[in-house]
Amino acid sequence: MRVLVVDDHPLFREGLTIAIETMPDVEVVGEAGDGDEAVEATGRLAPDIVVMDLHMPGTNGIDATRRIVGAHPGVAVLVLTMLDGDDSVFAAMRAGARGYLLKGADRQEIARALRAVAAGEVVFSAAIASRVLAWFASGGRGALAPFPELTDREREILDLVARGLTNPAIARRLHLSDKTIRNHVSNVFTKLQVADRAEAVARARDAGLGTGPL
Repeated sequence: MRVLVVDDHPLFREGLTIAIETMPDVEVVGEAGDGDEAVEATGRLAPDIVVMDLHMPGTNGIDATRRIVGAHPGVAVLVLTMLDGDDSVFAAMRAGARGYLLKGADRQEIARALRAVAAGEVVFSAAIASRVLAWFASGGRGALAPFPELTDREREILDLVARGLTNPAIARRLHLSDKTIRNHVSNVFTKLQVADRAEAVARARDAGLGTGPL
């Protein structure tokens, strides 16, 4: 199996690369530090599997996964991240990822996941799998929408924030007052526990918001 490792933290990326290289029948063909590098390296190196972090500067792992799977359907993306929220899980799967592991996974779990996605299977960390199964058991209610703690209006505004629109631009688009938009944005920040607009945008894009046509 030819593997590309994508993570923006050099020390973690190096350690993960060393760990994967010790696995039988696995070769790490390259590394990337952000989503754009991952897309470029996938086209250049033709890996079988991309091990993908989600929260990275610039192009995040969700967008990179979507671009990689769209351009190279035969490449399997295995997410390996610290993000364990339902919004991130479902956004990654919608983008085309075949697996979702948390960074606490040990070497054996990563090895099993690599073999599974290479064989065309879908794999989750145990904690993630139980939530996915619960979602299907509920008939698909609840967690699929990104950030279920937000109202529909707040989610709509967060999507527009993630697209780079200013508060006045959002107000004009939704035919609301500037004050109403400011209040909604403030509520979004509080519910998502983010400090500023940049952090909110990063969370939104990790969850698959802020993409596609307006």
